Amino acid sequence: MDRSDYAILSIIAVITVGIGVVTTKQPLGTFFAESARQAATTTAAMAWITWWALVVGFAIAGGVEAWTSTEQISELLDGHGPRSIGLATFFGFVSSSCSYSAIATAKNLYKKGASAAAALAAFQFASTNLVIEIGIVIWLLLGWEFLVADIVGGLLLIGLMSVGFVYLVPDEVLDEAREHAMDGEERTVQDPVCGMEVTPEETEYTTEHDGQTYYFCSQSCQNSFDPEAANTSIREKATSWSGWKSLADKQLSEWGMLWDEIAIGFIFAGLIAGFIPESVWTSVFSGAVFGLPVYIFWTAALGAVIGVVTFVCSVGNVPFGTVLWTKGLPFGSVLSYIYADLIVPPIMKAYDEYYGTKFAAIMSGMIFVTAVVVGFVIHFLFLGLGLIPSRASAQVAEVGIELNYKLVLNVLATVFFLFLYWLHQQEQVDGGQQHGGTEGVSTTTD
Repeated sequence: MDRSDYAILSIIAVITVGIGVVTTKQPLGTFFAESARQAATTTAAMAWITWWALVVGFAIAGGVEAWTSTEQISELLDGHGPRSIGLATFFGFVSSSCSYSAIATAKNLYKKGASAAAALAAFQFASTNLVIEIGIVIWLLLGWEFLVADIVGGLLLIGLMSVGFVYLVPDEVLDEAREHAMDGEERTVQDPVCGMEVTPEETEYTTEHDGQTYYFCSQSCQNSFDPEAANTSIREKATSWSGWKSLADKQLSEWGMLWDEIAIGFIFAGLIAGFIPESVWTSVFSGAVFGLPVYIFWTAALGAVIGVVTFVCSVGNVPFGTVLWTKGLPFGSVLSYIYADLIVPPIMKAYDEYYGTKFAAIMSGMIFVTAVVVGFVIHFLFLGLGLIPSRASAQVAEVGIELNYKLVLNVLATVFFLFLYWLHQQEQVDGGQQHGGTEGVSTTTD
């Protein structure tokens, strides 16, 4: 996020507090004191509840990025049949939850031959909304019913998006988008040591081995290269210090890209919970005046709009969505809000830069429409099955450090996080395998 994004978010925060000031019936001094306390309590509670899940989730995402390659994956995603869509969904599920990282990786897959349905529908959406860490956070804050709904709805959204790319978007538009993504970009390969993308024509660090040329980002990576390790299996990487060093580098990179969005999600959840009186929510979600279907449809659209204008995406959406749920936003509409994280303004701007204005508009429109439709469908599906939970079950106000499973999990997660941070800081592992400093952190952006 850049300065303009922070400025807009600051304005939204001021408006939020302003709404509370205008609508409260309390004396302003009492209002500010009680609202600030509730906002801080909500923010701290959500951070405490989800800390261990975030650490574990980012570590898993780091392992997937460190131990697999986009070249291998893209070869499996060149079609738009059930196998390609299923594999793309699986790879997204075990991949990164950072929306910016996800769209950059999806772009790389698309450039390297993956179909639009597989890369830009299945992988891109799954790697943001179906990943392990966001699933755990949804389960902790909203309950298992929301987790099941997120998965079922996510698969439905992927299916609808895939159908749209195959049958609604003309082939010439897809070809133009792929050409635009490749325009002006040189061929890149992965450094076999640290995983960083390297332009063969620009790097001076190369090694020939067994008839194959390997390219490196730096002298240290070239010196650390072990030909026997270049084609090691995932199991071998997962049981070596160099493999875990690479995992630590990757997951710290993910934290670096996403920590501010997670923090903003918690803070905004606190502001909404603390500063906007109950009477405001009662008037906004006044009930099904024109019938339940109309009510669910327009609130699903409202949820998607809120998801766009708040700029918060990925895991940071869940705390905010939890507060919206407790304040009256319907079950399916909360899902529409969460699913809209791939069309926040900075990401739509990235689509424009990646694929051109026409395709960016088409894809953004498809995501918005499918997010609303899926939220609508899932609401009535779960209503019919009797699986919509009570709003009182959401975790938005619990705070306090007690000797229970949360304390144990958070302590273990903190120890694990510090270990990975220490490993990330190390200059050498496995007798000279180097990934130290910024050279060891891979990036998924171009």
